[in-house]
Amino acid sequence: MPLLAFQMLEKKIERRIRLLERKSGLRFLDEVAFIRHWIDKPLSMGAVTPSSKVLARAMARSIDPKASGPVIELGPGTGAVTKALVERGVEPSRLVLVEFNPSFCRLLRTRYPGATVIQGDAYRFKHLLGGLLKEPASAVVSGLPLQTKPFKRRLQLIDEAFELMAPDAPFVQFTYAMVTPIPKKHAGVTAQPSELIWQNLPPARVWVYRKN
Repeated sequence: MPLLAFQMLEKKIERRIRLLERKSGLRFLDEVAFIRHWIDKPLSMGAVTPSSKVLARAMARSIDPKASGPVIELGPGTGAVTKALVERGVEPSRLVLVEFNPSFCRLLRTRYPGATVIQGDAYRFKHLLGGLLKEPASAVVSGLPLQTKPFKRRLQLIDEAFELMAPDAPFVQFTYAMVTPIPKKHAGVTAQPSELIWQNLPPARVWVYRKN
């Protein structure tokens, strides 16, 4: 099939999927986008498909919507956890979304126009945010694939996060692994796991870290 004809067919299929999405209230194109980008760069993504509603709500449950300060989300993808945060009561204007994939960034800006969306490497989010934060963050929520990163890089990420966060603010991370991506003995940090969430594909666990 010629390239032009294939592109026209692809757009026609996407239009039909969007029409089905509007009628059903489901987001099928999110799964398509995730799988497409995961095939291209599997180690850069924390998930093969968007987080399930159950996992997203489990992550959002640790966030106090009444706390002052921004909520930073690292690697929001198509916004499954972002949606759960908003449903939790977090005002979109408080959300700072750091996403590497430019296609996902465009999608997030469309879905959450009140949020601040920053395109860049979330593992360098402290540098990316620069002087953007006017007050300490009330939480950091991460969908990054920490288990694929070197041990020292994980520790650097969470240490930088705590530098930008208010005292006792949570760093929320999900993982498919059964063990914590950040060691429980990491100096001055407590780790609290959730039960295994079987309603996610694959099953996942949420870890909440706080600075002592």
